Amino acid sequence: MTERDRVEELKRWQDSGALWTVVSRTPGGVTIALLRCDGGEEVDRFDSTDPALLHYVGDRLDSTE
Repeated sequence: MTERDRVEELKRWQDSGALWTVVSRTPGGVTIALLRCDGGEEVDRFDSTDPALLHYVGDRLDSTE
């Protein structure tokens, strides 16, 4: 099984008008919540240590930054 491309997933999520937010962050990973487009209900959540995702998210707290 190949690993999901979480960067592309976040880009598609954001391009469709939905939001994502960083739930928690450690030096080596993040937990991201995917939210409905109205900014309300959490639809999904995932943890990742993927360096590409960590670089993409950077210091941002959510997709509005």
